[in-house]
Amino acid sequence: MKIRLLAVGTKMPAWVEEGVDTYRKRLPRDFSLEIEEIPLGQRGKNANVAKARGQEAERIRQKLKGDEYLVALEVKGKAWSTQVLAQEADQWRMLGKDIVLLVGGPDGLDPSLSAKADKAWSLSPLTLPHPLVRIMLAEQLYRAWTLLVGHPYHR
Repeated sequence: MKIRLLAVGTKMPAWVEEGVDTYRKRLPRDFSLEIEEIPLGQRGKNANVAKARGQEAERIRQKLKGDEYLVALEVKGKAWSTQVLAQEADQWRMLGKDIVLLVGGPDGLDPSLSAKADKAWSLSPLTLPHPLVRIMLAEQLYRAWTLLVGHPYHR
């Protein structure tokens, strides 16, 4: 199983790459995490937010392969504890599909992508900066994997 994070936003600072790589390197090949950056939709002073989200959604759809399990990361999604994430990840492995985590831009995911997702997951009711979301996801996926294999990282 591969996990792909399709995240709107590009050109992350070096500290984000370092933080993500810290955990990504620890994951085994059958639980790997790949990140693909999606360019932001056109925004400006009087930009149409729906149009920008639609542009981002189209770019995300172009990256989808069709037979993947989609998890939308959204404030309105369900909050999972680390233990619940580990249970979800265990179920993902049983599906025999790759997993795609979707992170929208500054205005969230386009409703068409939210509707297409198999699950909606909320990392927090807080508004989180996109760079931190990437690191938090990588760490929590690593932590979930350690729970599944009985590794002592999660204590």
